[in-house]
Amino acid sequence: MKKVNKSKYIKEKRELLGMTQNEFASLLDLKNNGERTIGGWERGEHEPSEAKWEQIKKIKTKVPFRHLSKKAVQFKFIDLFAGIGGIRLPFQELGGECVFTSEWDKFSQKVYATNFGHLPSGDITKVIAQDIPDHDILLGGFPCQAFSQAGLKKGFNDSRGTMFFEIQRLLAEKRPKAFLLENVKQLKGHDKGRTLNHILETLEGTNEQQVPDDIPMSEEARNALSAKLRYQVFYKVLRARDFGVPQNRERIFIVGFDTDYFGESIDFEEIFSFPNPPMNATRLGDILEDSSKLDPKYTLSDKLWNGHLRRKEEHKEKGNGFGYSLFTEDSPYTSTLSARYYKDGSEILISQSQLKKNPRKLTPRECARLQGFPESFVIDAVSDGQAYKQFGNSVCVPVIRAVAKQMLAAMKTAEELKKSKKVLKLKPKKYRKQIELFA
Repeated sequence: MKKVNKSKYIKEKRELLGMTQNEFASLLDLKNNGERTIGGWERGEHEPSEAKWEQIKKIKTKVPFRHLSKKAVQFKFIDLFAGIGGIRLPFQELGGECVFTSEWDKFSQKVYATNFGHLPSGDITKVIAQDIPDHDILLGGFPCQAFSQAGLKKGFNDSRGTMFFEIQRLLAEKRPKAFLLENVKQLKGHDKGRTLNHILETLEGTNEQQVPDDIPMSEEARNALSAKLRYQVFYKVLRARDFGVPQNRERIFIVGFDTDYFGESIDFEEIFSFPNPPMNATRLGDILEDSSKLDPKYTLSDKLWNGHLRRKEEHKEKGNGFGYSLFTEDSPYTSTLSARYYKDGSEILISQSQLKKNPRKLTPRECARLQGFPESFVIDAVSDGQAYKQFGNSVCVPVIRAVAKQMLAAMKTAEELKKSKKVLKLKPKKYRKQIELFA
């Protein structure tokens, strides 16, 4: 067998991916002097270990969602707290070019790079705002654990909750024409509405409250708090199953348009609205694989299944509805897929009674379908456990697509109005009642 020229192979694979040596080192999780190590491999000065060599060989060079040609680009956007790129997908397919991405989780970075040929930057708190390229739209599914039902609902007292202030500092520095933010439905009611109220007023530039020094955030984010944003802001809770996906997933979406760019005369209440869901009937079986052909590892062991049955009965005796949730092919939709699904799959179990087997977990591909990801999206760059976490943390792509279309249509109309200098009749501004958040 002909011996492989490893140095040539590594260099060609890196270049096919369109990555720098530093990015390729990050993809391989090389800690110290990673760029120098890659350079040494490519020059033939030394070779990777057998484990690293196997890892390199497994990296796919066929990237399914590379950028459009420069000629086809209609707008530029950045993708913050990007996860595996669920928010990016629709904006890219609608003519956008992603000019910057941030995601700290190394496993999500791998999946993102595999699908987009672009390795995200890491911790956004360490990125200087001025270094980020100019863009038209900021996208951010900022961390939701601090506000979620599954989490402890600490909100701004949790460092994950204060990631909103990183978004605020980037908006203050770069002033994109528009933004889309996504979070869990519970954000709407968190701290009796105070948290959402503060976020909205910050984005509108109407907030007068001071953020206490003990709220954790980067120094640049704290310095940016004095900058006044002037966005026209809209928010709404949308549900995945209303958009043709068999999952009862509810998320809040916050959209804003920059008054300083578009002008005072353009009232987005007249030209923007959230999408009307098609409300088509859904059926879980439409996204399921054939249970009879699946690896037995997805079927619950007798021990795990009996544990689920016991806990369900215990909760029933206590008078609550906690416990596993069992679905069939004919179920119209499932409960919400969460990042904890990798543990035991209890929130969504698939009946296999027709096969006389214990219920099974969803496969990673089924999780991808449950979030509306395309079949060409590569999911095997990481383990099943990591894939479950990633899809549980991700977004429902068809919902994002519907919102993106409405945003882009409104921006196009606003640009035309701005160019024609046509004035829309402004309605009196309805400001929310100021609520003390940090009292």
